[in-house]
Amino acid sequence: MIRLTWVQPEDLVGHELRQAAEDGRDVREIAARWRAAGGHDAPPRAGASEPGALRLRPLAERLLDELAAIPSPLGEPTDLDAIIAATPAWPAHRPGTRTETQPGTRTGASPAPSAPSSPSGAVPAVDPARLLGAWEGRAAGCVLGKPVEKIPREGVREIAQATGNWPIRGWFTARGLPADVAARWPWNRRSAVNSLAENIDGVPEDDDLNYPLLALTVLERHGRGFTTDDVAKLWLDELPAGRTFTAERVAYRNLLSGVEPPATATHRNPFREWIGALIRTDVYGWVNPGDPATAAEYAWRDARLTHTANGVYGAMFAAALCAQSLVATSVEEVLAAGLSVVPPASRLHDAVRRAAEDAASEPDFERVLDRLHERHAGLHWVHTINNAALIAAALVHGRGDFTASIAGAVAGGWDTDSAGATVGSVAGALNGGVPARWKMRNSLASSLTGFDGIGLDELARRTRELMRA
Repeated sequence: MIRLTWVQPEDLVGHELRQAAEDGRDVREIAARWRAAGGHDAPPRAGASEPGALRLRPLAERLLDELAAIPSPLGEPTDLDAIIAATPAWPAHRPGTRTETQPGTRTGASPAPSAPSSPSGAVPAVDPARLLGAWEGRAAGCVLGKPVEKIPREGVREIAQATGNWPIRGWFTARGLPADVAARWPWNRRSAVNSLAENIDGVPEDDDLNYPLLALTVLERHGRGFTTDDVAKLWLDELPAGRTFTAERVAYRNLLSGVEPPATATHRNPFREWIGALIRTDVYGWVNPGDPATAAEYAWRDARLTHTANGVYGAMFAAALCAQSLVATSVEEVLAAGLSVVPPASRLHDAVRRAAEDAASEPDFERVLDRLHERHAGLHWVHTINNAALIAAALVHGRGDFTASIAGAVAGGWDTDSAGATVGSVAGALNGGVPARWKMRNSLASSLTGFDGIGLDELARRTRELMRA
C-alpha cells in the first residue's frame, strides 16, 4: 500500500504532541493514551510510519481533534489586527497603502488595500540590479543547500571538508568525496542529480522557487487586493499536490476535503509553525520596497492558508526583510525591518533577536551555530523558529558578503535550501547581484504552467512591473 508522508493521521499525532510541548499545552493524558495504544513519537527527520500503524488511524483521528480543542496559553495571535496590536514598533505604511476593509469584502477574506492617495505614496526608486540580484541570490542559496538537505550540521561540514570546500565557498561536489563519507551522509536523492557542481545546468526546480512564482502569479492575476481564497484557488489550479510538503500538503488535503481558509491551517495540521510559509513571501516584499508593513500584510494573507502564530510571523518577517533589502544600506537595517513586524513577546522574535546578538558579538560562526543548536535542540529541522534564527545569524555574521552569508545558512544544517534561499535573496539585493561563481544558466525549471525555462531576468522584470501596479 502507499504510505504518504505528512498527511496520514497516525503519523500526525506525534508531531502534534511535539507542537503542544512547544506552545505550552498540557497534553500528558492524551500522550499517555496514544503511547499505551502503541502510537509512536514524531520521526526526527522525515518519513511515514510502517503499514501496521494503519490500525491506529481511528484513535489518531479522535486524538487530533481533542488536541486541537486545547488552546495554547501563549500570547501569540494569528489575527492580523491582534498581531499589529501586539507589536508596538509596527512600522508606518507608505501613504496610500494601508490595508482597509473595502465594501463587499466577503466574510473570511483578507481585506483589499486602498488605492494610493498622494504622490508621497510613490514607490521609491529601486536599482534594477538589486531586484535581479534578489532573484539570483534566492536561486543560488537554494541550489547550494539542495544536495545536503536533511543532512545534519556535522555531515554538511564533513562533506565540505572532504572535498576541499570548507569553509564553504562553492557548490558541493561528489568529485573526490571518499566512499565512507558518502555512505555516512548520503545526498538528498531528489536534489543531487541537478544541484552538484558537476551537474548544475540552469536553476533546478524547487519548492523554494515555485512558491515565489505562485506569489508573482497571484499578484499578476488579482492585483494588490488578492485574498487568501485567491491563493488557495491558485494552488488548486496550478500547484501539483506532490510538490507540496508538511503544512502545505495538509492544507491542500483540507481544501480538497471542503475545509475553507483559515481552518485549512488548523485542521489536523501539526506543521502550522514550520517553515513553509516563510519560503513563500519574498515577492510580497519585493513589490513593496521600503514598506515592510505592507509586505508583511501581504505575507499574512498568504501564510494564513497554512500556518498560525510563529509560522505566520516567519512569513511576515521574511517579507519585511525582502522589502527593506532593496533600499537598505546594511544588514542591520534589513533585520530591524524584519523584527518590526513580529510581536516582541513571541518565541520567534526572541529567537531572532538572540541569534543576531550572538552573531554580532562572536567572531567564530561555528560557535554561533553551537549556541543556536543548543538553544533550539527540541525543534524539528524545518521549524520556522530555529531557521529564522539561523537566517538572522548568517546575515549578521556575513556582514553583507554574499558567499559567507549563504554558506553560513547552509552550514547550519537545518533546512539548508530554504535558509540558503532567504539569506541569498537578502544578500543578493543588498549587493546588487551575486558573484560570478554563483551564477547559473539563466533558465529556471518548474512544473508550474508558463514558468518552465523562464529566465531570472524576466522574473525580475515582471516583479518590477508589479511595484508600480
